[in-house]
Amino acid sequence: MVARQAPETTTSELIATISGRVPTRNLHSLVLWQLGVAIVGGDYPEGSILPSDTELLARFAVSRTVLREALKTLAAKGMIEARARIGTRVLPRRRWNLFDADVLAWHFETGPDVDFLRSVAEVRIGIELQSAALAAERRSEAQAAHLVALADAMGEATTAQEFARADLAFHRAVAEAADNPFMASISTLVEVALTAVFTISSPVNDGTKLAETAAAHGAIARAIHDRDPAKARDAMRAVISDGFARSAERMAAQG
Repeated sequence: MVARQAPETTTSELIATISGRVPTRNLHSLVLWQLGVAIVGGDYPEGSILPSDTELLARFAVSRTVLREALKTLAAKGMIEARARIGTRVLPRRRWNLFDADVLAWHFETGPDVDFLRSVAEVRIGIELQSAALAAERRSEAQAAHLVALADAMGEATTAQEFARADLAFHRAVAEAADNPFMASISTLVEVALTAVFTISSPVNDGTKLAETAAAHGAIARAIHDRDPAKARDAMRAVISDGFARSAERMAAQG
């Protein structure tokens, strides 16, 4: 396989930082990161057999316990399967849990293509349009005011990370106002997608795009404040579609 050294800040750690969590970096997380990225990146293709435990132990210089825990974690994510007398096989991508935060982060770490970004945007549309509509019907006065304030904060951001934090907080607040526990439980997909899009293309360095993006989120906030589910849906669709288009354009420009 191609050796992949963990960068100073991985996508998983960047997501944790922006979302307000403490990034985890220990032996288990490092082995898990390198194996996960190698599998997603195709160094270990679907259907292939991973190197033996002896080889992996020598490569990572960790204890057998650490290696086994990393392999168990990958198996729980649907990425590998151990079989007696055969070894540990990489499972087909259709078996992988793409809603898992690590699996998503590894896709963005290896450089997603436009088709993958489009798929993520399509799933977000399926989830977040309904979330916005429910928020318009169920939000409290405090939640409506909070959404307006978060949209304003996006327009006032001076760094990409400030913008990303406000953006993430806004979409979380919409899910909370929807008052549906399932909406909140699948917010990981939104969290990873927003952070990844931020790394590909942030509007902060373009004053016009920043103002447009903040205004688009303001339109969602106003529709929710006015208890207008139809407008909330339309405004959320516009935000997600614009984010995808901006990222796809940047990726095309980079070749």
